Amino acid sequence: MFQTFDVTARPEQGPPRLVLLREQMRAAGLDGFLVPRADAHQGEYVADHDARLAWLTGFTGSAGFCAVLRDVAGVFIDGRYRTQVKDQVADVYTPVPWPDVQLGAWLKAQMPKGGQVGYDPWLHSVREIDRVRQALTGSGITLVQSDNLVDRVWADQPSPPMQAVKPHPLEFAGEAAADKCTRLAKGLRDAGHKAAVITQPDAIMWLLNIRGADIARNPVAHGFAVLQDDGGVTLFMAACKLMDMGDHLGDMVVLRDPDTFLDYLAAMTGPVRIDRQSVPQKVADALGNNVTFGDDPCALPKARKNAAEIEGAAQAHLRDGAAMVALLAWLDNQAPGTITEVDVVTRLEALRRQDNALRDISFDTISGTGPNGAVMHYRVSDESNARLEAGHLLVLDSGGQYLDGTTDITRTIPVGEVGQAERLAYTRVLQGLIGMSRLRWPVGLAGRDIEMIGRAPLWLAGQDFNHGLGHGVGAYLSVHEGPQRLSKLSHVPLEPGMILSNEPGYYREGAFGMRLENLIVVQQAPVLAGGDDERAMLDWRTLTFVPFDRRLIVLDMLTGPERDWLNGYHAAVAEKIGPRLGENEKLWLEAATAPL
Repeated sequence: MFQTFDVTARPEQGPPRLVLLREQMRAAGLDGFLVPRADAHQGEYVADHDARLAWLTGFTGSAGFCAVLRDVAGVFIDGRYRTQVKDQVADVYTPVPWPDVQLGAWLKAQMPKGGQVGYDPWLHSVREIDRVRQALTGSGITLVQSDNLVDRVWADQPSPPMQAVKPHPLEFAGEAAADKCTRLAKGLRDAGHKAAVITQPDAIMWLLNIRGADIARNPVAHGFAVLQDDGGVTLFMAACKLMDMGDHLGDMVVLRDPDTFLDYLAAMTGPVRIDRQSVPQKVADALGNNVTFGDDPCALPKARKNAAEIEGAAQAHLRDGAAMVALLAWLDNQAPGTITEVDVVTRLEALRRQDNALRDISFDTISGTGPNGAVMHYRVSDESNARLEAGHLLVLDSGGQYLDGTTDITRTIPVGEVGQAERLAYTRVLQGLIGMSRLRWPVGLAGRDIEMIGRAPLWLAGQDFNHGLGHGVGAYLSVHEGPQRLSKLSHVPLEPGMILSNEPGYYREGAFGMRLENLIVVQQAPVLAGGDDERAMLDWRTLTFVPFDRRLIVLDMLTGPERDWLNGYHAAVAEKIGPRLGENEKLWLEAATAPL
């Protein structure tokens, strides 16, 4: 299987490791040390070699950091992980609600007499360090660059990944790598920039039409790249990763050893563009006065999927939808109390594996029943594995990495009869998903301008959820992709071709949780009769086709347009997915998609 169910970190491991780290702090003359989740590429997902935060604290969430001081160690976690962190870290660590509490303010409160806080400049972005330094002005607290103190004490730290890189076919990429480089180089020239440093792995993969395997669930390879204003690329990547590439990279790419990266930067003449949000401080230091700040040139072009990428995603979702429907039909035949969360994960992966285009799952499947469903990013293990008992809900959030697209889908399923509180909340979550799916909006709006549509039904009931409504999704790349988001924090205007998730939820700690998720792609909206011809509008094309559970819907709560949308969606599911199923699954789908 792709997924394992081992316990990857234990709370009791944290205290002795914290002692070792503090010994290194004292030896270095430091009063504190920062341990982020990030690696040198500032991606959300990290290889085992870079999982320093999990190794030190036991916390395995995809975002957060630890600030270790001499007498306190704060683990900063956002709203998605405030339940999870309680189970994963020992009491020598103090959970800190972030970003409500910012690091600079916390340090000033904890270190009133000042002091020196060390950090590894490879693991923090330029923007991050700038913000903390500004917040510490006048406090007597200084940030000091250091080698990584965690690496000093992590005796069995895994080696850096060195997996093979493969070409990504043009039929799926939709644009030749040389054409991408030429197009982006023109943007550099127009801005007066000589080059741009690209540090995020998914950006390099997209630019050069390659895919790797250095990080589980993400088809990316670690490396750095410099795009020149003439379209040439210098790629800093271990040669052993590129043995299977043949002549795919062509003459436009010059390969160099990663160990020469900093010296190469130091010798460059500027202006050289870096993205302060994603490039590590170490890179900015190496460039010195030649640095200039701007967006990663790959970010928006990668987010705006071309026709081939959208078609690939659509086809991947149809095959993935058939696997999901087969799983749901199987679930309905299992008596309460007879199967576990792990059984659901293994069955679903087996169904997905019947597709020869599957290369991996897109993240570890979240299969949480009862109270486990209230842990937003729950990871089932052999120890936490719960049976699906009558009266509980099952939150099933999963996806696949296919050669032609990345999928991500969540459905919530009842086990036997569930309570009215669950059904009411489920209907509100469904109304939020429908509201966003039906939305039309003027060109130029960002995720922050429209995401409340998916929350409004919950808000009216005094309820909400502590995660964004949606994240960007790559084209056989990372399942979480920026810069596009449906979030109150997102200022990036939505544009045609951007793929996002639409995933409202509701979570009651210790009781139950639920989430519903479809992937949707931005497209030009047609002019409506009576509408303004001159007012350009956008809307969504839905990519995911799997039914919502009728047993959890309080029908009287749905408006006429909401019911019409749901009936139309279910009719499309039956039409698109039905022919891909066996006879038993097809009969199940007919009942699941019958008009309401």
